[in-house]
Amino acid sequence: GIASTYTIGKLARAFSSSLSDSHAPEFSSNSITGQSSHGSFLITGRRPYQIDRMLLPMSTSTPENDQSQLPDLGDPSVVTDDQWRERLTPQEYHVLREGGTEPAFTGEYTDNKAAATYSCRACGTKLFTSDTKFDSQCGWPSFYQPLAKDSVVYIEDSSLGRVRTEVRCAACDGHLGHVFEGEGYGTPTDQRYCINSISVNFE
Repeated sequence: GIASTYTIGKLARAFSSSLSDSHAPEFSSNSITGQSSHGSFLITGRRPYQIDRMLLPMSTSTPENDQSQLPDLGDPSVVTDDQWRERLTPQEYHVLREGGTEPAFTGEYTDNKAAATYSCRACGTKLFTSDTKFDSQCGWPSFYQPLAKDSVVYIEDSSLGRVRTEVRCAACDGHLGHVFEGEGYGTPTDQRYCINSISVNFE
């Protein structure tokens, strides 16, 4: 298999030399993504070694999925799968509802330094603020704490053969990313909430 033939570093160099910036591959503990002759591919940590359906380039909400044009969610914890598919783009649905991961260094908020609040793209719950965002150079937006302790929930994730802590929106159970600690970033909490840009909106 891929993992036994190459190291992650060799894979990164091999793909990076042939890909444009818009299709830069991601090689992380979470997943491996990139561009093949048949389109984009994503191997996620949620289901290890399974190549998921082809992904279109990550994008913001399209008119047909514009949440401002849809009725109010009501209680997001009881929204059906069909309703989520109606509200979210295929890319948003894959990450938020299926636990996927967007390619590193491609998210729209990775380098965003403006002052505002980040809310769940699925249900609108306020999750993080720019005051706690920091440059981790990991390829995804990073925060050292959520806006409120009860705005997110934590799920033990052992999908890659080791235990990680998944972060989900407490209101709608949408997948946001993972939280890591003890990495030496020097933040007040010594934690890094590694969050997919496509899981949040910037308000």
